[in-house]
Amino acid sequence: MTQDELKAAVADAAIDEITPHLEKETVLGIGTGSTANLFIDRLGPLRDRFKGAVASSEASAERLKGLGIEVFELNHVGDVPFYIDGADEVNAHLHMIKGGGAALTREKIVAACAKRFICIADGSKYVAQLGQFPLPVEVIPMARSYVARELVKLGAEPVYRQGVVTDNGNHIIDCFNFMIEDPVAMEARINAIVGVVTNGLFAARGADVLLLGKTYGVERKALR
Repeated sequence: MTQDELKAAVADAAIDEITPHLEKETVLGIGTGSTANLFIDRLGPLRDRFKGAVASSEASAERLKGLGIEVFELNHVGDVPFYIDGADEVNAHLHMIKGGGAALTREKIVAACAKRFICIADGSKYVAQLGQFPLPVEVIPMARSYVARELVKLGAEPVYRQGVVTDNGNHIIDCFNFMIEDPVAMEARINAIVGVVTNGLFAARGADVLLLGKTYGVERKALR
């Protein structure tokens, strides 16, 4: 199977995962990226079975609206039963690196409000140790250089992602050559740097379920 076919398979599996739980008042949390887009496309035919969605990016919001799915502000919703999103890397503990699409802050906020986080990814994203994918850090623009210096002290090679402004009006620094032994501790340590909005480690609140696309089918991993 090609990578696109694996992504499509996990999107289908995510639909199967949530469909029995859809109710008229259900508001789903929806992520950002190519795999999340495939999931959004499959939600279209089900739009009359649930109330709507909260999106983690403007791009996902527009895609949902284009399919006739109502998009709500998170402040008007509260908790969501499911958050469905992809990952740039995920490990056996269902800790993730996310933010390749620069939507990490909103993704982390929606994930925090979700009762169940369903991560959908192709097999290439499953790793023994996080860090091969550059870790994104969203920063307040005036703090970019300061934060970069602090990231160097942690052992990272920070690179400013030029030309990218997040939906929140901030900048992204990508941390290269930064293998992460303790994702929970490192997530907290980076977030404590003044000027950091958040970083792309989703470890303190990892996924509850991983749907992983393999050549032989979709493998389901759940921790709780």
